[in-house]
Amino acid sequence: MALRVCGRFFRDSAVLSRRLAVSARQESASWFLTAGNAACSRGGGNGFIFTPACFITSEAFLSRLMKGKAAEADGNIYRLPASVPPDSGEQLSLLMKHPDQPENSKVLKVAIIGAPNAGKSTLSNQLLGRKVFAVSKKVHTTRSRALGVLTEEDTQIILLDTPGLTTPSKVKRHQLEKSLLVDPWNTVKEADLMVVMVDVADKWMCSRLDFEVLKCLAQHPDIPAVLVLNKVDLMKAKDRLLDITAQLTCGVVNGCKMRIRPVIKPPWAEKRSERASEGEENAEPEDGSEPTSALSKEQLKTLRNQQGWPHFKDVFMLSSVDREDVDTLKSYFMVAAKPGSWQYHSEVLTDQSPEEVCTNIIREKLLEYLPQEVPYSMTQSVELWQDGEDGVLDISVKLYTKKETHMRMVIGTAGQMVARIAQEASEDLSRVYLREVRLKLSVKLKK
Repeated sequence: MALRVCGRFFRDSAVLSRRLAVSARQESASWFLTAGNAACSRGGGNGFIFTPACFITSEAFLSRLMKGKAAEADGNIYRLPASVPPDSGEQLSLLMKHPDQPENSKVLKVAIIGAPNAGKSTLSNQLLGRKVFAVSKKVHTTRSRALGVLTEEDTQIILLDTPGLTTPSKVKRHQLEKSLLVDPWNTVKEADLMVVMVDVADKWMCSRLDFEVLKCLAQHPDIPAVLVLNKVDLMKAKDRLLDITAQLTCGVVNGCKMRIRPVIKPPWAEKRSERASEGEENAEPEDGSEPTSALSKEQLKTLRNQQGWPHFKDVFMLSSVDREDVDTLKSYFMVAAKPGSWQYHSEVLTDQSPEEVCTNIIREKLLEYLPQEVPYSMTQSVELWQDGEDGVLDISVKLYTKKETHMRMVIGTAGQMVARIAQEASEDLSRVYLREVRLKLSVKLKK
């Protein structure tokens, strides 16, 4: 069986056969490893060079994808990314506007799920072409379900960006909103396709799917799911991606088995894995506020012993900050879309109000520049939102802190910290609203 790497066929390469041997029940389900415009080549004694933007899929779907790319290259008109109106009334009117769909419209609802900080919002922003979802290196940046709309030609992709799946104990420990327990689960019910994101740069988490993610997949086995291995640009040993793929898919993709040479693990790695399993088995049950009733105790026990999910349709390996990588995934969504009516007008970018976008962007900056515990305990209040005489959008937001020490941290020496946060947030908001924004932040102690 041939393996396609970046459009080239390798039939008897000793290097490739050592890394990946694929068995399929029929030729039409042969596996292909493709990589857009990326360059792949033999690396001499180091094996083959594995590059990002790759995905594992069936020959039938690859053929459909190639046809879609050919049609795209025929000269279709490029639609500029939509923007968010700075006026709440205008945004509401746009959301209620009748969709301007073509005759042969197609639609696809995509729920992006995963553990906290896997890169879900970064991917959504790249797909949309504008930054409408807050992004930071800290967990739980996204605090509630948000929706993004990508419309190109006759196809509308609705991106359901969700908070990271978490547990009641973690919500209580970190004093987070209880909506974090409900929103991701409710969002998945609406989806036509689930995208499970995994941060492969996190060596402690990339070898097995988060248990909450497994539960979500098990509760919705009828919804097709694809696996996205994110942040591959941060991995030095790219050939490890094949081993990670085997672990997270249980060696099965789209119903076909993969056989990959196992990695010889050091003794300490085996012990750590055993301790992790024991910890999960001995973990106390949650308080019941989590929607787990759909799964029996036997099913939950089985999931705890699983490293991955054997029902993924396809596997992507990319960096969500790389435009070309993300375009490969976007093309996949476009081809996977089914005939159906659009839900939104083509000018809609998100269902968030302008004020929600603003407060989320400010929270992103707070998370980025303040110590771990400070931003999570802060609240915001929009005090002013009006058009200035010079055409600039004037926004004034008051930040409330629970402790005086936190207030001093936010203000910074001679007000430098709060000024920096206001400046960077203003620049981001200007790109979202397509208007110059003048943002003023003030800090007050909440008594």
